[in-house]
Amino acid sequence: MGILKYVADPLTQLPELVFWMLGALWSVTWTKALSILPVTAAALVLLLLLRWRLNLLALDDATAFSLGAAPARERMVLLVAAVAAVSVVVSISGIVGWIGLIVPHLARRLLGADAQGSLPGALLIGGAFAVFCDTLARTMLPGEIPLGILVSLIGASVFIVLMLVQPRSLGHGAAG
Repeated sequence: MGILKYVADPLTQLPELVFWMLGALWSVTWTKALSILPVTAAALVLLLLLRWRLNLLALDDATAFSLGAAPARERMVLLVAAVAAVSVVVSISGIVGWIGLIVPHLARRLLGADAQGSLPGALLIGGAFAVFCDTLARTMLPGEIPLGILVSLIGASVFIVLMLVQPRSLGHGAAG
């Protein structure tokens, strides 16, 4: 990224590059949102339909295979779906770090380790967290704070708390 920033035209390309690196929702229009809808919707539907398989894939491969899973193939399908959904969203919003790190941990703490509840919960909590941070970023100061900066500040703090606080007993997915 440093090389890209160095060679970018400071008047036209650099502001766009900085925007993309810091992430923001202010530039997301309905046209842009609708343009990514087919890929995002298909990927999310696939992830939600296969979320119960995540519990099997959390087991070791031999156990998952004995329960009817094809671990390597199923992991690849789920990974491609997740990467597709995240990629198209990042293409219009920029990089908003920490949400993908914090929210799944938080969802598992609140809803349990079973992916049946924690995956949809993570989707809802992540969306709500992004909207909350975007609202704060736009209203805290006279000028807008880049969303990625605010999410990083809040997210790092929440992550530290999550890692320091002992989790309550949640069970262990399909095995627990």
